[in-house]
Amino acid sequence: MTEALAVTRVTHSCHLIEIGGLMVLTDPWFSEKAFYHPGEPIAFRPEDLPHLDAVVISHEHYDHCDLDAFQRYPDKDVPMIVAGPVVEKARKAGFTNVTPLEAWEATRVGDLTFHAAPGEHGVHEVTYVIAGGGRSVYFAGDTLLTPELRTLTDRFGPLDLTLLPVNGLHIRVAGNKQVVMNAEEAAELTAVLRPKLAIPQHYAFTAGPIGDRFILKSDRDPTIYVEAARRLVPEVPVRVIAPGERVVIPV
Repeated sequence: MTEALAVTRVTHSCHLIEIGGLMVLTDPWFSEKAFYHPGEPIAFRPEDLPHLDAVVISHEHYDHCDLDAFQRYPDKDVPMIVAGPVVEKARKAGFTNVTPLEAWEATRVGDLTFHAAPGEHGVHEVTYVIAGGGRSVYFAGDTLLTPELRTLTDRFGPLDLTLLPVNGLHIRVAGNKQVVMNAEEAAELTAVLRPKLAIPQHYAFTAGPIGDRFILKSDRDPTIYVEAARRLVPEVPVRVIAPGERVVIPV
């Protein structure tokens, strides 16, 4: 039986995904500090989140792994599926049910299967295909586009939803090194994966006036991705959603 699938944007790469009758939170970010600003509202406080059945964390960067704030979530036994370097941080924050995954490994929570896929970023990262109730979601954290990601539907079958980073983040002080896929690359991946709905993430982030001028460079306009995806794969619906907005993905 095919069950309902919905996604609610919290901020940045943090979403609530309703799949297989369960609620999954991705890459928690609930605060800000110098050089790390969501650039948009944060739709929930950790203590106001609905009941979570699982949490996935792609890597240890603060804007994807804000465990100092997320430890205000009351259920410290919530299953957490994380990249290996996140394990110690999660346990130090008081979470007791932490499972590390490496690329192409999988684990289950209830009727959901969490498949780790490769990621490439400035630190060790994994991305996730989450499947259950006859539905599937690809959550890409803030990875670069790598050849392995083009094989996801060959490995896991058709996808209902993709959540792809699109801001093409470059580190100015590291020789202008690119560390996140850009809008055109995300559109290329969308054309390969052909989900029922594509939603961009990881675009509003700002390091502030000084950080954006001297440290980081990125595209903060998600319509660049929307236009690229519509050009490359016009049959795939693309939607930009606001913090707090809930979208149901059609069967």
